[in-house]
Amino acid sequence: MMTTLLIVLAFVAGIIISAYLVMNYVPSFGGKLSEERMRTITRSRHFEGGKFRNLIPTAMDTSLKTNISILLDFMKGTPEGKPVRPIAAERWRPLRLQDNRSASVTWLGHSALWLEVEGKTMIVDPMLGRTPSPFPQIGGKRYRTTLSLQLDQLPPIDAVLISHDHYDHLDYGTIMKLKDNVKRFFVPLGVGAHLERWGIDRKNITELDWWEEAEFEGLTLASTPARHFSGRRLTGRDTTLWCSWVIKGEYNSLFFSGDSGYGPHFKQIGDKYGPFDLTLMECGQYDRRWSAIHMVPEETVQAHLDVKGKRMIPIHWGAFSLAMHAWTDPVERAVKAAKEKNAAICTPKIGETVVVGSGHYPSSAWWRHQHDGVIGYFSPKATHSDSTV
Repeated sequence: MMTTLLIVLAFVAGIIISAYLVMNYVPSFGGKLSEERMRTITRSRHFEGGKFRNLIPTAMDTSLKTNISILLDFMKGTPEGKPVRPIAAERWRPLRLQDNRSASVTWLGHSALWLEVEGKTMIVDPMLGRTPSPFPQIGGKRYRTTLSLQLDQLPPIDAVLISHDHYDHLDYGTIMKLKDNVKRFFVPLGVGAHLERWGIDRKNITELDWWEEAEFEGLTLASTPARHFSGRRLTGRDTTLWCSWVIKGEYNSLFFSGDSGYGPHFKQIGDKYGPFDLTLMECGQYDRRWSAIHMVPEETVQAHLDVKGKRMIPIHWGAFSLAMHAWTDPVERAVKAAKEKNAAICTPKIGETVVVGSGHYPSSAWWRHQHDGVIGYFSPKATHSDSTV
């Protein structure tokens, strides 16, 4: 009996030690919050009881029963959960607009976006890796991985905006390839700890609380609320903030929702910063079991109207299957809801550039008639030496 107990204790101790070593020595898990950073965080009025809180109660069912049901559903699979053929996409190269009054948006799949706003180049939530996981070899893979673009061939990037620290938005491999080509990173409170661990100088990182603004080379960048959560380690959930972003120039105004459940914050953002020429709105990876933190498409359209958006591009779909709906369900429902609410919606292919105010906004249902399009994504190896996107 004693021998058996010792074996069990040794096994449990081994698991704990292994987890500790992995969390502390595998860099993709990100960094720990320093005492200095914690002092800044605890001054936030949105931080209470050791965690950041949403503006309204946001319950998440994490019971064993619910977790088992989710696991079983993922194991069972979803009809039409992934495209059967390579996803239609455009061969993309940065447009480099000559008019410093103009703005353009290129959706790169999921929530990754390349922006050119009044002469400034920006990437939002640049997750261009194969899997939304701390280990590139493990997890649901991106729909398409054909190589077509070199990350190290991108022009200089003025700013990177991050909405929160989940793996499908903040990707270690992508950041490692981009970091030396980026002038400044803008992130919500606490997320800078991950970037610092990955070798980014703190002086090049701006961390903002909700409703705080930063002036950046003629643009106003405002961190605005979202209804979500954070965390990429076994511990420390909700100790970094999550946000949406307002990007305002002299001639253009854009809104990026980040990940969010529906809530009154959208109207508050619209009242303070709207109207917006273009909104980039979360539309995908939803389920009734986590409806408080991810909108269904009908809510996405309403949120777009709440922030006073003139035109909307639905994002957070088209790259990964992180929920049990069909892969085209988000955009189909969003288009239908937009028509019913008389909201203008734009549906570009992945890699297709939309110039704000040009009068040309793609609206074809390209996902219904797949063909061999080409777009590539960074496929990180263990050494992260592969620089191809």
